[in-house]
Amino acid sequence: MKSLLFSLLVVISLPLYAEEWSPKKDAARDATINGRATETFEAGVKPEWGYASAQQDTFVVIHPKEKRSQAPLYVVLHSAGHDFASCVNCTKTVGDHDIYRSPDDHFALYVDCRKHQGRDWWWGGMHAKDEKLIKMNSGGDLTPVEKRVIDTVKWAIKHYEIDPNRVYLSGNSMGGSGTLGIGLRHGDLFAAIKANVPAGIEHVSNRMFFPPKSVPEGVTLPDPPIVIDYSAPNDGWSIGHDRFVAAMNERKFPLYFYWGPFGHANNSSQIMKVNDLIDSFDWLNVKKNEAYAVFTNASSNSTLPWPDDLKSTTAGQVNAFFRWKNISDTADKLEMSLYLVTEKDLQTRFEIPKEATADVTLRRLQNFQLKPGQSFQWEFGTAKGNGKVDAQGLISIPGLKLRSEKTVLSLKP
Repeated sequence: MKSLLFSLLVVISLPLYAEEWSPKKDAARDATINGRATETFEAGVKPEWGYASAQQDTFVVIHPKEKRSQAPLYVVLHSAGHDFASCVNCTKTVGDHDIYRSPDDHFALYVDCRKHQGRDWWWGGMHAKDEKLIKMNSGGDLTPVEKRVIDTVKWAIKHYEIDPNRVYLSGNSMGGSGTLGIGLRHGDLFAAIKANVPAGIEHVSNRMFFPPKSVPEGVTLPDPPIVIDYSAPNDGWSIGHDRFVAAMNERKFPLYFYWGPFGHANNSSQIMKVNDLIDSFDWLNVKKNEAYAVFTNASSNSTLPWPDDLKSTTAGQVNAFFRWKNISDTADKLEMSLYLVTEKDLQTRFEIPKEATADVTLRRLQNFQLKPGQSFQWEFGTAKGNGKVDAQGLISIPGLKLRSEKTVLSLKP
């Protein structure tokens, strides 16, 4: 009897997950936006995502204006005030949530979390105004919606033959929180991520095990994507950014951070009247299969207004003026030029330093692979020295002086 009952339960549950996950195109909803073709898809869920019951979700793909092979992919997470459709609709108008608009030569993917918002918010529901949701969605485990986002991105990469080394994640407000929380954890998928006024740093702090937590034994996090974040101290959702910046610095994670009293804004031209650096870093040309430099403890960083000066009217930045360029990455030698941007490179109201000191850590090394504890030699202009790979396998050189002239950092075992 028990065996028969079990068999009946299995049969009853089959319609939920029986078919292989395969998004179905709704051709009736095909459209053209800004001269670019759009496709709309409906899809169910995978059992391994962990949803308590079956559901159907919608996502939209916007094609490049001109057909191209191995195009990049621009992924968008909408805010709490939007869904996938209104998010796409914003792209018709300059100034309306500009972070939602992808470059014309990219594919763009717009996923949804409003239809089932009770269990699907990007941030996992974690915010200071709801203790119940903080408790429910805390910790390092991915929620079903996070798994759904990742698998949908992977599907798009395969379906449209996307360049897997040029996949980018972006979002505004709640979508910005999701961008940090989902994106930073998945450096094996995203080359770079950009968050416009993210609504909280609790999501990313939990998923990345930021202090006072620590990465559990046996958990390996891939080298993170380059992170761009712009937030406002006079935006209540920005609370805690001092902890976020400190954790990124301590972990030697790549961060370009800009702020000013622009509130919970989404119009780029209006934000740039306060801080004109928000689009200064070319994040959409970062490639996942290339080494990059992380700059920490920089002398050129502005003083953070968090947590005690939230009424500050001063714009500021962290790491805004540092750049790098790969030269070679072989088993025997790594060469990378490091430098500061100049007034010729970047038109800004900020004073660009002629010289700045920073600790430099190298990540996403492709061929120059050293083991923890192994020694290396480095040269940077006239400076030189020896170092050892740390317990996490990272190569770091403290106190390098960078100038506008491109100076080659060279490393050998």
